[in-house]
Amino acid sequence: MPKPKRIELPLAEETLSDLHAGDSLLLNGVIYVARDAAHKKMIEALDQGQSLPVNMKGQVVYFMGPSPARPGRPIGSAGPTTSGRMDAYSPRLIEQGLRGMIGKGPRSKEVKDAMVRYKAIYMGAIGGAGAIISKSIRKAEVVAYDDLGAEALRRLEVQDLPVTVINDIYGGDLYGEGESKYRLTSS
Repeated sequence: MPKPKRIELPLAEETLSDLHAGDSLLLNGVIYVARDAAHKKMIEALDQGQSLPVNMKGQVVYFMGPSPARPGRPIGSAGPTTSGRMDAYSPRLIEQGLRGMIGKGPRSKEVKDAMVRYKAIYMGAIGGAGAIISKSIRKAEVVAYDDLGAEALRRLEVQDLPVTVINDIYGGDLYGEGESKYRLTSS
């Protein structure tokens, strides 16, 4: 098994061009956390001609709702949530410069098409491993939508956050490849 690639954030176009579905990554730098409610507020802001609370250019958004932090830790359990709930919003944010998303589960055709068109990737994190994932988070702070509680927009500083590329900028789809292999071997 190849060694994971250490990636510095934000995501640059040169970095994205070297990543393929199935690559294991260790992310380092700043990522943002947003779930359904924060995504809805961001799209409403764009619809009203307002700026987003953060510049999305090159950024990564993690679909996660954190649990309260234990004493001495910046955040509690930090496992991924189902990405499909953000599918209605993701193409617009990708168009705004978002270059990476982290979650669990497959994405819609519209999101995958936007990733190819604007050069963005989708990465999977292991569901059920939130306590382990939280060990990669060095700092967490709310940057917008504090009224949403656990669904507020947060800025995280991460070190060696483990993820796997599911969808790449070339249309590669790790989930699709797995299903194809299964169909071939079960026939």
